[in-house]
Amino acid sequence: MTGMPTVATLEEVTGLARRHPRLFVRWSRGPGADAARSSSDDLTGVPLPGLSANPLAVEPWWGDRPLGLWIARRLYDYSHLEHEKGPGVRPWLLTGRVLGRGPDNEPLIACDRAIAWVGSQVIEEAAQAVDKQNGEWGPLRRPAAG
Repeated sequence: MTGMPTVATLEEVTGLARRHPRLFVRWSRGPGADAARSSSDDLTGVPLPGLSANPLAVEPWWGDRPLGLWIARRLYDYSHLEHEKGPGVRPWLLTGRVLGRGPDNEPLIACDRAIAWVGSQVIEEAAQAVDKQNGEWGPLRRPAAG
């Protein structure tokens, strides 16, 4: 999608999450590439009934911890997909409706509205926020980006 804005800070993403309770992040080549398709199961190739995405809405068990730290973790959790899924894959924000669950129990979304690209500096900021929790949080075992 041409002309979609890019958010440049974690604070901007946090503000969007406050305004859009059904805000999701998706790692793909963007809304234009996703418009005529749905996700598929990587293992079996079975088509799924929506787009794999991850919610940015905070869960009640998070308590009174900062929303920005929750979002940093959500962005950090899946940042390996940028390298794993190939050239042109990057994160973008969308609002949508949950149509079902994928094989990893991720929400499968019908995109109602593409909101913004997530700039690479936001991912760096998210990684720094998670790194600052060193000693407070355990390790998150993800394949190394490469």
